[in-house]
Amino acid sequence: MSGVPDDTSSIQPAGVLEGRVLAAVQQLCFPDDRWEADFVETLLGQPGSFGLLAVDEAGAPVGCALARVVGEDAEILTIGVLPQARRSGLGRRLVRAVCGEAERRGATALFLEVAEDNDAARMLYAQSGFAQVGRRPAYYIRREGRVAALVLRRSFPN
Repeated sequence: MSGVPDDTSSIQPAGVLEGRVLAAVQQLCFPDDRWEADFVETLLGQPGSFGLLAVDEAGAPVGCALARVVGEDAEILTIGVLPQARRSGLGRRLVRAVCGEAERRGATALFLEVAEDNDAARMLYAQSGFAQVGRRPAYYIRREGRVAALVLRRSFPN
């Protein structure tokens, strides 16, 4: 195992005031699909939206998640772990935290999109109870071309 061990990072709620930090983490996780701070702050200010920030034992950001709940459906908009903290279980903990918050807010299902070529994320989501319910061809733009997005869903018990 490499990266930040599970027991030395914490996951905390993040709101509009943490928007710039969340945006910076998202940009480091996804340099080809960077979200600007103003966009993240606006998103976090919308009803039903929430953010989570993972920090290491020194308080430095190492991961983030942005999601929203609308009615009974929730959606992970972005979730990422910095390269140096990957393969530590932190991604799994972030997914679990998003699921818990979405369910607490009344969601009965959680959706997300993942790039078809992102094997590590696909495995994480499968292990977290997500199943494929759709596919969007040529959704993500890569330097080498376009990649399909897989639409995944996880139901919560009633």
